[in-house]
Amino acid sequence: MSFRLALQESPGNPWFSWRYVRDNSDTILAALREHATLTAEAMLIATVVAVPLAVIAYWYRPLTGPILALSGVLYTIPSLALLAFVAPYTGTTKARTVLIGLVMYALLLIVRNSLAGLNQVPAEARDAAQGMGYGRWGRLFRIDLPLALPGIITGLRLATVSTVALVTVGSLIGQGGLGDLILGGFRSNFYKAQILTGTVLCVGLALVLDLTIATAGRLLTPWARKVA
Repeated sequence: MSFRLALQESPGNPWFSWRYVRDNSDTILAALREHATLTAEAMLIATVVAVPLAVIAYWYRPLTGPILALSGVLYTIPSLALLAFVAPYTGTTKARTVLIGLVMYALLLIVRNSLAGLNQVPAEARDAAQGMGYGRWGRLFRIDLPLALPGIITGLRLATVSTVALVTVGSLIGQGGLGDLILGGFRSNFYKAQILTGTVLCVGLALVLDLTIATAGRLLTPWARKVA
């Protein structure tokens, strides 16, 4: 115990060290790539699943409650319990184990905000589309989804930031990206430089992805900027 305290307080264990970053750049970049890849894969799968679910809830109102309830139940499952439940079926050290959990947690945020965006489409726009002869699918792709984009983008931003944070939980099974650095720092007698490097990169990745999605949303919805 006294050795750990001495290490924590010694000059050789600073919170930030360029030497650590330089000597371990390959490991750090590999962890960053893994973290970004897991986040991107989870968001892609979650979006492909969640947006159609929101459309179904939008078209068939009796299904709105069950869809939101199911996604809400999945969101409330503790992350460690979810890993423990999924791991025996998918592999205790496989990336897909973490990926399944990330997708399940992202569903609620994307479904709820996408549905909110669809519900905010003006009734006049829907009536005009119907008067122009658009069918259900034509109205969806030409009117409903474009006008619902601000809500969908909001859901993607929230889910992405949340997913970046949740990826770190995967470090418990060796698939946590930057979380592996953070957990490894705690296991290595509280190696401060390693912990802080993983933490700063995790926060930075979340900020960069959030800014990227926000910028893409502004470019895709120029009419929203004019209204604002």
